[in-house]
Amino acid sequence: MKKEVGSEEMKMKEEGRAQWKSLIPILYDWFANHSLVWPSLSCRWGPVTEQATYKNRQRLYLSEQTDGTVPNTLVIANCEIVKPRVAAAEHISLFNEESRSPFIKKFKTILHPGEVNRIRELPQNSNIVATHTDSPDVLIWDIESQPSRQATLGHPVSRPDLILTGHKDNAEFALAMSPTEPFVLSGGKDRSVILWSIHDHISTLATDSGSTKSAKPGGIKNSKGNGSDDSPSSSPSVQARGTFQGHENTVEDVQFCPSSAQEFCSVGDDSCLILWDARSGFSPAVKVEKAHDADLHCVDWNPYDVNLILTGSADNSVRMFDRRNLTSGPIHIFAAHSEAVLCVQWSPDSSSVFGSSAEDGILNIWDHKQIGQKDNPNGLFFRHAGHRDKVVDFHFNSSDPWTIVSVSDDCESTNGGGTLQIWRMLDLLYKSEEEALAELEKFKGHLLSCPM
Repeated sequence: MKKEVGSEEMKMKEEGRAQWKSLIPILYDWFANHSLVWPSLSCRWGPVTEQATYKNRQRLYLSEQTDGTVPNTLVIANCEIVKPRVAAAEHISLFNEESRSPFIKKFKTILHPGEVNRIRELPQNSNIVATHTDSPDVLIWDIESQPSRQATLGHPVSRPDLILTGHKDNAEFALAMSPTEPFVLSGGKDRSVILWSIHDHISTLATDSGSTKSAKPGGIKNSKGNGSDDSPSSSPSVQARGTFQGHENTVEDVQFCPSSAQEFCSVGDDSCLILWDARSGFSPAVKVEKAHDADLHCVDWNPYDVNLILTGSADNSVRMFDRRNLTSGPIHIFAAHSEAVLCVQWSPDSSSVFGSSAEDGILNIWDHKQIGQKDNPNGLFFRHAGHRDKVVDFHFNSSDPWTIVSVSDDCESTNGGGTLQIWRMLDLLYKSEEEALAELEKFKGHLLSCPM
């Protein structure tokens, strides 16, 4: 009986995907699909490297989670980002799950010591990247100075530029970097939240060398010496500024307050949401004991309104909290996913818009200001259904508003591999009614002025 139900659900899912495919030219301003040999558990935008009339070139960070026959890698790709209203509908509609996009080219490969579970870039210098793997350490990489390696089994792994130590057990997913200072935050199986400053490494080097010259913000000075030891264990390390205790199970995600490197939050498998203030000690400032009805997987803090915090959970919901009154529970529950929510992120371009992705293969875009409206009572206004399996990560592009990169782990549905998609919905879908009508009138006027 279970098999029949499963096949029926699969049939409905395939019918939904077929319907979505037919709407691609209508829903999207741009869409690129890139089939991956190995799934990527994380994806992040890097710096823009080139600007042109119709497209920009931008770095993209992703990973390759292999089966051990080849090394796990941190991949730096060059992406051609087509500007709004440039791509033709005919090109957008040419969608094939197995295709590899010509807009995405591998630029550099770093042989990573262990799986790359999470990638985060430093806001002050997006060439500096932190990674989490299946170990207690956080690894810091200077992407520009790292040599590209051949991903062949037996080759020595790449050497991190810096190692952040302090966890007593594996720290695999919870990772964040502060937008105000070069601070790093991590959580792990030891139930701890740990805080570091990359500046502590720079200060130590300056003291050791007797130099007082300042490094550029977020920069990493290599103290390798004569280069005789290229193993990861020979990398310089930094000890934690603080270890914060309050969770009773694995910490799954962490996030800084957008306006302060001393304030941050965390969520975990104990169903708790905790706010911390490093200025007042190492115990929770506020603790919500049962923020959801199951494990919490993800959290994000609104960059425009620091009172709003989002959480996502295995109970299939996204919840929005007001930090001024956390213990009163969520101010709204967003329920549109059918399976566990894996990632939430506020839009860098709009204070009320955010995205959520889940194991159901859907990436939803919400606008909490639309809640209660007659035509949109729950705030959901776009569903990206391009992935075949669980969407494990996505990232809004702060350099190109409304452009999103998303990755799915397709191992369960296709027996291996993954999918990376870069997409931007049609702007008429997120513009206000007044803006949309004005745009249509402008287009109508253009048509009328054209010679017959």
